Amino acid sequence: MININSTERIPIKMWVSDLEESALKQAENLANLPFAFKHVALMPDAHCGYGMPIGGVLATLRVVVPNAVGVDIGCGMCAVKTNIEDLDSESLKKIMSGIRSRIPLGFSKHAQAQNEKLMPEVESVPEVIKNHYQNALYQLGSLGGGNHFIEIQYGSDNCIWVMIHSGSRNLGKQVADYYNKLAKNLNSRWHSQVPSNWDLAFLPIESQEAKEYIKAMQYCVDFAFANRKLMMERVQEAFKSVLSEPLEFSEIINIAHNYAAWEHHFGKDVIVHRKGATSAREGEIGIIPGSQGTKSYIVEGLGNPQSFHSCSHGAGRKMGRKQAQRELDLQEEINRLDKKGILHAIRGQKDLDEAAGAYKDIHQVMENQKDLVKIRVELEPLAVVKG
Repeated sequence: MININSTERIPIKMWVSDLEESALKQAENLANLPFAFKHVALMPDAHCGYGMPIGGVLATLRVVVPNAVGVDIGCGMCAVKTNIEDLDSESLKKIMSGIRSRIPLGFSKHAQAQNEKLMPEVESVPEVIKNHYQNALYQLGSLGGGNHFIEIQYGSDNCIWVMIHSGSRNLGKQVADYYNKLAKNLNSRWHSQVPSNWDLAFLPIESQEAKEYIKAMQYCVDFAFANRKLMMERVQEAFKSVLSEPLEFSEIINIAHNYAAWEHHFGKDVIVHRKGATSAREGEIGIIPGSQGTKSYIVEGLGNPQSFHSCSHGAGRKMGRKQAQRELDLQEEINRLDKKGILHAIRGQKDLDEAAGAYKDIHQVMENQKDLVKIRVELEPLAVVKG
């Protein structure tokens, strides 16, 4: 599915069928950037973000845009398949309890620093990484808040799966804020033709600032993966503490959805920014989660050049957090999950920002991107822990 808006400097190609006006305006700003390449791509989960739509893909010529990556640098998904074919309710509850006791949630972090050997190498990284390194040691292996989750699922392959969504915690935010502020100051000094109210300040790739940002960004991407890996190990410990049968866990599937990288598209080496979008090269295995209480998917990329070999990173919000808390019916959202027998995290009105009703229909999202990915495994939720 591709809808094309060709009213701007370069076209906007959209796989989204329900885009709010504010997100379209952000996409138009992207399409009018002087360094934007070929076209802007909007995935089927696209919605309004800060500066750039979440679910957006922007390719640039010799420029990096910190806000086109976002604040949770390296945020992404990992999934592991187990050899378990069934889980009774009591065992599931005990495993969930074990997960909560091993993994800090929300703003919480570990009381003690984690094993430094699990961290990415810290040599020759910018000062902003070094300044926040010690705090990151305590946050390694913690979930964070917002839409981050740990979910136990039952697959269409008749196996139990574990899926984790998390990012680089405070480290990524510090890096993002530092370099976005730096880029804004430099753009003002240069009298940049990019309006400051677009929140798309840039760094020329030849500049020292851009080189530092890319190093710091990559460190955050690596840290986010290390964070997810440690959590997955702790989840496996929780399984082993409850179940007596021999357990096997597949190799981890990992994919990030907030980053920028050098790639070759349409005959040019460009910097592809994916903000709430994932790589979907031909044959590449990826993960597309639904909302709390709906299906998630293990997918295989089709390498569609029109999306810059990308796909959605999830279902995508259709309501802002405050709007969901105001407008959704608490009991209706609880009943929706209870009827499916899902152990969930909806307790009060404030939890409605992560209710299924706050998100787009994942079935429609998957239908809209049939030319971007094919489904390999469908995953039904059994239990979820939210940040």
